[in-house]
Amino acid sequence: MIIYQNQKSGFLHDVHHRDIEEVIHEAFRAKIGHKVSKEEVRSWANSLAYMGKVLVDDDIPDDCGVAIEYNIPQTAKRVDFLLTGKTADQKDCLVIVELKQWETAQKTEKDAIVVTRFAKGTAEVSHPSYQAWSYAALLEGYNEAVYDGGIQLSPCAYLHNYADHDGAICDPFYADHIRRAPVFLKGEDERRRLQDFIKAHVRYGDKAQTLFRIEGGRIRPSKSLADGLVGLLKGNPEFVLGRLR
Repeated sequence: MIIYQNQKSGFLHDVHHRDIEEVIHEAFRAKIGHKVSKEEVRSWANSLAYMGKVLVDDDIPDDCGVAIEYNIPQTAKRVDFLLTGKTADQKDCLVIVELKQWETAQKTEKDAIVVTRFAKGTAEVSHPSYQAWSYAALLEGYNEAVYDGGIQLSPCAYLHNYADHDGAICDPFYADHIRRAPVFLKGEDERRRLQDFIKAHVRYGDKAQTLFRIEGGRIRPSKSLADGLVGLLKGNPEFVLGRLR
């Protein structure tokens, strides 16, 4: 289920001429049937304003698709922000953006795990790049429209309040995850890097048609995932990982 979907031009209108957080909240109540916390509403206001700045780029097509809060079926996972369009060779594509309001983080010795601060204290959580990649892996493994329809997935993370370029988030310890899903931080240079990342994949608009395909895609394991599970049962976890990379 997608809570909000539009084309880039419509999304920018909602950001600049309406209270985008209330637009999302209203759509959330209509589709889910209940409200969300004030903290989540504030996060929409903050993060989506930054994404509005990112998308104010004439080379990002006005008719590319925008989706916010995509609930991956049969999971508790919600993808923050999706962009759809077509690549330079006219293939359908999807950019997954994991949005974080973090200002600081700490490295751990655990793979793909960092420590960050929340309102109620610090906690261990997934590295944002790993989180974005895991959403792509779920779609590639279970959404028929993605794995049979040839939709190209490009995950990334955008930490628009995180200014420490030499800190834990970009530590070489997490290099493999960042390679699969680049991370973009606070500042104009980082925003331009994110714009370039989007433009490298979304060259043409699709009038949000790819969003409809993804939302309507049947949920069943792909052949590669099924083969990977067979490998796992045979005691070959590296085979499984290879299928998901």
